[in-house]
Amino acid sequence: MTLGNFGNIYSDELITATELNRQPGRVLDKALERPVTITRNDQSFALLRREEVNSLVKAATQSKAVFETLTVAFSLLLGEKIGFEHPYGWLSAFESDDLQEFIKELTEAFRLIDSSTTAWEMIDALIHEWHESAIAIASPELAAAFSAETDEVPLTKPSALSAV
Repeated sequence: MTLGNFGNIYSDELITATELNRQPGRVLDKALERPVTITRNDQSFALLRREEVNSLVKAATQSKAVFETLTVAFSLLLGEKIGFEHPYGWLSAFESDDLQEFIKELTEAFRLIDSSTTAWEMIDALIHEWHESAIAIASPELAAAFSAETDEVPLTKPSALSAV
């Protein structure tokens, strides 16, 4: 079940608790095809396949992470200070051009949720890669290594090696 199909989750068949008790096999067969709502008095219960519930939980959890990440990125673009102690404070390591690129990549990946079965994995990988880049940018050891003068050694021409 993709995120786009979640809007149709309650366009299902209503089953009474009595009907569930009398024909549990038939109700479970219906639940294999689509969600079923079981009603008892003024209460309603959703009967879904475990994979669909897992998709719903994953979508809710991942959507929250995407929203929080984008909120921090936009806040930084607006000039707010966010410390590294914040779960997404690592975004502070980037300049505004990089933040705009991050926002663009993340929103494009999020748009694929309805059409790609690997979109959540792509989003996880994207955030992970940007986080690793932020760590590298913020590392004084890496900054020193990149700015250090190197003692270049001239390479021997290949033709000189073949003569030996």
